[in-house]
Amino acid sequence: MAFLSRFSRNGTRSPSRGTREERNNHPILSVFELERLLYTGKTACNHADEVWPGLYLGDQDIAANRRELAHLRITHILNASHSKWRGGAEYYEGTGIRYLGIEAHDSPSFDMSPYFYPAADFIHQAPCVSPSGRILVHCAVGVSRSATLVLAYLMIRHHMPLVEAIKTVKDHRGIIPNRGFLRQGVVCDEEHCVCDAHPIPLPTERQR
Repeated sequence: MAFLSRFSRNGTRSPSRGTREERNNHPILSVFELERLLYTGKTACNHADEVWPGLYLGDQDIAANRRELAHLRITHILNASHSKWRGGAEYYEGTGIRYLGIEAHDSPSFDMSPYFYPAADFIHQAPCVSPSGRILVHCAVGVSRSATLVLAYLMIRHHMPLVEAIKTVKDHRGIIPNRGFLRQGVVCDEEHCVCDAHPIPLPTERQR
C-alpha cells in the first residue's frame, strides 16, 4: 500500500555519538579544500560499496538489479534521482523493500539541504526495523547526490564533522559531490545542521 511519510522535526534526531563541543574541535574546510580532499585517495567505485555498516552507496544499475539486491539483502532503498517517468516503488513490488524517492538534480544550484534530515531519518530506520536491515542509497552514478545524503546522515546521526564523514566514505568509495552540495554540507557543519530550518517537501516513501 502506498503512503507518504511525514518526517518528524523532533524526537528521532538525536545523534548516536559525540557532542557539539567535540565537533567544534575539528577545523571546517573551504569548498576548495574539500574538493582537494575528494580528489585524493580512493577514486574507484563498484556498482555498490558498503561505506558504513549496513549502508551501501551505489548507482542506478545496482538499484535496477533485483537479484543483486536480494544477494546483498537490501531492505531499504533511498533513490536521490527519483523520477515519476522511470522506476520507483512499483519496481520493488513483492520484494518487501521500503523505498524513499527524492527528486534531486545534480546541479550546484539545487538545494539538497531540505532533504538532509528526512534522508538521515530514513537511512537510520534500516537497522532499527531489523538488526539485519540494509540500505542502498543511490542516484545515477552514486558519487554526488546520493553521496551528499550519506555525508549528511553521518553528520546528523553520528555527529561527524564533514571532513571526517568524507574520509569515512572515501575509505570505501570515490565520491565527488558538486560544489553546491559541498557548500550546503559546510553550512550544515558550521551551524550544527541548521538546514532543518528549511521547509521539507514530502518525498515519496512506499513499502512493497
